[in-house]
Amino acid sequence: MAAVDVAPTFGTELKDGLRPANAWVANGIAWLDDIQAFYRERSVIEKEYSARLNALAKKYFEKKSRKSSSLSVGDTPTMTPGSLESASLTTWTTHLTTLEARADEHERYGNDLVTKVAEPLKYVATRFEELRKRHIEYAEKLEKERDASYADLRKVKTKYDTVCQEVESKRKKSESSFDKAKAQSAFQQQILEMNNVKNSYLISITVTNKQKEKYYHEYIPELLDSLQDLSEFRTLKLNGLWTLASQLEANMLQQSSGQISHLTQEITRNEPHLDSMMFMSHNVGGFQEPPDKAFEPSPVWHDDDTMVVDETAKIYLRNVLNKSKSQLGDLRREVDRKRREVDAMKRVKERIRDGTEQKDEVTVVSQIFMMQEDLHQVDRKRLTAEVETSTITSAVGDVTLGAKNHNFKSQTFKIPTNCDLCGERIWGLSAKGFDCRDCGYTCHSKCEMKVPAECPGEQTKEERKKLKQERQEAANSLLKPGGMPDHVAELPDLTRSNTMNSLSSGYAASAQRSLAGPISPTAEEGLPPELPPASSRPLMGSLKKNRIVAPPPAAYVSELPGSIPNGGAAVGGGGGGEQKAKMLYTFEAGADGELSVPEGRELVVLEPDTGSGWVRVRAGFKEGLVPASYVETISSPSALAPQHTGQSARPASTYSNSGSSIGGASAAPSIKKKGPVVAPRRGAKKLRYVEAMYEYAAQSEAEHSMAEGERFVLIKEDQGDGWAEVEKSGVTKSVPASYVHVV
Repeated sequence: MAAVDVAPTFGTELKDGLRPANAWVANGIAWLDDIQAFYRERSVIEKEYSARLNALAKKYFEKKSRKSSSLSVGDTPTMTPGSLESASLTTWTTHLTTLEARADEHERYGNDLVTKVAEPLKYVATRFEELRKRHIEYAEKLEKERDASYADLRKVKTKYDTVCQEVESKRKKSESSFDKAKAQSAFQQQILEMNNVKNSYLISITVTNKQKEKYYHEYIPELLDSLQDLSEFRTLKLNGLWTLASQLEANMLQQSSGQISHLTQEITRNEPHLDSMMFMSHNVGGFQEPPDKAFEPSPVWHDDDTMVVDETAKIYLRNVLNKSKSQLGDLRREVDRKRREVDAMKRVKERIRDGTEQKDEVTVVSQIFMMQEDLHQVDRKRLTAEVETSTITSAVGDVTLGAKNHNFKSQTFKIPTNCDLCGERIWGLSAKGFDCRDCGYTCHSKCEMKVPAECPGEQTKEERKKLKQERQEAANSLLKPGGMPDHVAELPDLTRSNTMNSLSSGYAASAQRSLAGPISPTAEEGLPPELPPASSRPLMGSLKKNRIVAPPPAAYVSELPGSIPNGGAAVGGGGGGEQKAKMLYTFEAGADGELSVPEGRELVVLEPDTGSGWVRVRAGFKEGLVPASYVETISSPSALAPQHTGQSARPASTYSNSGSSIGGASAAPSIKKKGPVVAPRRGAKKLRYVEAMYEYAAQSEAEHSMAEGERFVLIKEDQGDGWAEVEKSGVTKSVPASYVHVV
């Protein structure tokens, strides 16, 4: 076959032909076993041939010795010729001597076939198979990364659909709520959240498409080219061993040098890429690249693929862009460095093939492959940062110019601290957040990307205290009815039409009730419904009171009667008297089985809280369920009355970078006693308790100290690491699982 000017490669021609290419290369490597078996059998034949040649030469030497005289001079010579032989016998002797020499050559040739050809073939086949398996493992890793990118995109899409459904839900609530300002504020805030998630979804689409493009146009082609190189390398090694075997045979068979030279010439014509060309010519198919991912609007929020670029969205985009730009330079330099290392190692491989450097080429190829894997990981990160940067810049420009970014540091807040952005609590080992080292700005981890780049720079103690107070006042204003950021009023009015025009969508849980009237979920689902938020209930007459955020859990609320674990003193037990209670807050029934009760009304507890968060009471002649946190016991023959007064209000934030609290005692009188926004869920799982069998002293802040016989609420059982998570006074920490038992 004629040589080609430019040899085509698997990566440019086959695209998605990894599996057939791998099978083809594997067949080529397995074929080496057949070839080395051939030379072993040939060695056996050559040794048998040598033995038979020696036996033949010995037999005819003995015959010649018996006939030498008669053949030389006759049976009855007149003069004994002595040791002289005829020319024919001398020639015959030379012929038999040559036969013995040929037998020795065949013996040596048979041994050389095993030691110099068959054994190296076996070793090379093993090394090549190991290298091929490395390729397939890497291919599977690439495929998992591609599938993981698709899965991440689906997750972002699901999140986008969820926030869109929340927008639709809050829009409907804003239409039916009595407190229009508060409902409209919640609706606008949800729109801002939806815009951020939408932008993340669009960015994820672009990143996924770029990763997919790299997968099909760089990663897989490079892997296919590497497989092709491995196959051609195998052919080169095979050619070398074939040449060695031919030379051994040429040395043995000098009389047949013409035939052996012809065979050698035929071997040299077997160029490595010719096999590859034939394989490719029979495997080229109609490849069609998968289409790019496109924006898919939510079924309940019909939108387009235009990136949201209002001022609120720019805050989020600016933070994403700043993070990507800060990483991009280092990633590019790292990619360039690793790429130069790979190129240098490839030049070493070329020198090995040229014969100018003596190294194990299989080892060098393994090193190249490892270095390319490292390069691939860094290059993926670089590509993600570049796409995020270009996507955001093309939409809103370089919004990081002139930005004054906060110098955030990750923190675990050990004392109650409020987020300066949303006003909610940051507290506990599981509630980590950030604070600015310069100005003391604190926020949740989830709020980090929403914080405006408006850091005033390094501040003194007094300035930090003043800034903290101003930020908390601004954040707390969002939690009040009618509270809304200043920029919300400047947002353009939405013009989309109502997309919930039928019951076909499964995103609105209230669709059926809105058309067919109220339906008891208890009858349909067999479970009590959740108590809806206070913002969704109509306020009646003089009961239109603003509600604040519910107190944090058990850290500020003592246990209610009846919640004593493991068969503690039952309510109403012993003397047979009724347990009296009164309502701390006004409660309005939101579902069947619940009882509307005004604040201060005296009650009779019929069934105490068993862990579900609800108490069954009688008010006058009516009976029903009310939230346990709304009830205060005023008489109990066998259970301790909980102390709610003074504990229901949320404590002010006491965290400050200046070291002094800005949430002083002066702020406490302004907090009025009002009912929690959200009552406990009905039908909740009953609490489980554990009891300490031994005394234990905590070794870190993540552990609880225990006294023997002390009880805790069990949060999570031992997962195999020897620790269990329990709750005490509203704080969840770990204790040794072997030190406690379930009661």
